[in-house]
Amino acid sequence: MSHYTRDFEGILRAAGYRVTPQRIQILDALCDEGGHTSLAAIYLRLQRIDPTIDKSTVYRALKLFVTLGLVVSADNGDGEVYYEIARVQPHHHLVCRQCGQQQEIDHDAIQLMAEAIYQQYGFQVNTDHLMLNGICAGCRLPHQ
Repeated sequence: MSHYTRDFEGILRAAGYRVTPQRIQILDALCDEGGHTSLAAIYLRLQRIDPTIDKSTVYRALKLFVTLGLVVSADNGDGEVYYEIARVQPHHHLVCRQCGQQQEIDHDAIQLMAEAIYQQYGFQVNTDHLMLNGICAGCRLPHQ
């Protein structure tokens, strides 16, 4: 996924934020990782490019990008937050707790759950990126 498919710089400026070289480097590093990436992995990649960049700068930029909807974040159950460039269409993942396999699922499946929650509790779920943890079929079924 590339951040060049959207006008990230325009979105930052429209929200009143400067487009700094560090913010562009962080977006580039996130894209280069190609999917769900931890703060540590992004920071490590950035250190190879620019050793002067501070971890707190990376954290603050990622937090800003999430707030602006440029990046999505999720916890896959291991206690670490993972980041990914936001897509135009919401998407979600099933994550196996045993083998770590991830499977992308359609937003429609989550919408059904969100509608059921709204009907039963009057709570409106707003999410465009979920990671649901469990055990995949390969780990659940006995190996033959």
